[in-house]
Amino acid sequence: MHRRDFIRVLGGGAILAATGCAPAGSDPRAAWNHPGAGEADIRRKALAWAILAPNPHNMQPWIVDLSVPDTITLCIDRTRLLPVTDPFNRQITIGCGAFLELLMMALAAQGQAATAELFPDGEPQPLLDDRPLFRVRIARAATTPDPLFAQVLQRRTNREAYTDTPVTAAAVAALRASAPEGAIGLTVETAPARVALLRDLVYQGGVIEAHTPAAHQESVARTFIGAGDVAAHPWGISLDNGMMTALNAAGVLTKAKMATPGTVAYDQSLKYLKTGADTAQGFVWLVTPDNSRASQILAGRAYVRANLAAAGQGLAMQPWSQGLQEYATQKPLFDRLHRELAPAGGRLQMLSRIGYPKAELRPAPRRGLAAQLKRA
Repeated sequence: MHRRDFIRVLGGGAILAATGCAPAGSDPRAAWNHPGAGEADIRRKALAWAILAPNPHNMQPWIVDLSVPDTITLCIDRTRLLPVTDPFNRQITIGCGAFLELLMMALAAQGQAATAELFPDGEPQPLLDDRPLFRVRIARAATTPDPLFAQVLQRRTNREAYTDTPVTAAAVAALRASAPEGAIGLTVETAPARVALLRDLVYQGGVIEAHTPAAHQESVARTFIGAGDVAAHPWGISLDNGMMTALNAAGVLTKAKMATPGTVAYDQSLKYLKTGADTAQGFVWLVTPDNSRASQILAGRAYVRANLAAAGQGLAMQPWSQGLQEYATQKPLFDRLHRELAPAGGRLQMLSRIGYPKAELRPAPRRGLAAQLKRA
């Protein structure tokens, strides 16, 4: 593989793309095909949709207990956390909020009303532990489906470069209307001057992470390269299109080279981040009054609703939250982002870029429902 060909492929946006295909008979994206089909238990049917929720680094850290009738209890698999970039498990908790929102939507789509009790055994602080994050009880009463649920299979986290088409007023309105009731602020920004500022700031966050060895290595360790590796590990960051598979087989694209400054793989990953930041046509962010676990759950519910609303408008969306992370090298940017985006106070929980995609993407891999059910 010639160096110029490698640069051409990576510069075209493949290095972090969660796209590609798996070997025959081992589809890491099978969970996206007719979720819940054939399930008789309405809880399992709903959970088949909930596991499609966006979550940090696609760790899918969910353990679901169905031992009590008409009840769904969610705990955390603490082997699937991000201790460097998410030292207080804030982002993981946000991902659980997205899971909860899709779960409630999926139950409602079956005509089942339900109630959710957060932290029934107490709020885990300062870190998550074995206590449940929520317990959902099915009320066996009729309810109305949420229109946003129709977009679940179209929802993506799109890390590719976006087109230069401005975000429409209708799309902005749909994003704003998606916010759930509760103490959360959702802002959509498309003014060119502010977008230019935020492009620079989010890229700074990516550069800081790339130059913080422990943080960068945490992402590299959770990256799987090539169709076979992704099929064996249907979680994390997947690089499994045909070219990535070939580059990996040739020894050109490896985890060791991705982790090493000065290699083509490392340098092109930064170029990829810069292209992504520079093609953002707008930004969406979420602010909560405090940083309680309940607020983090609410942020996750609000984020996935905004992501679904974006999908309904043909809009691409990608969280870009390195600067919101709580490790030391991000602190100056963390403070700057809060001054810019939460000047009245509160906790900035999510920051995402938006724009129109250049092409359709395949969804991220999923481990499947069976892997996330608690065993008796």
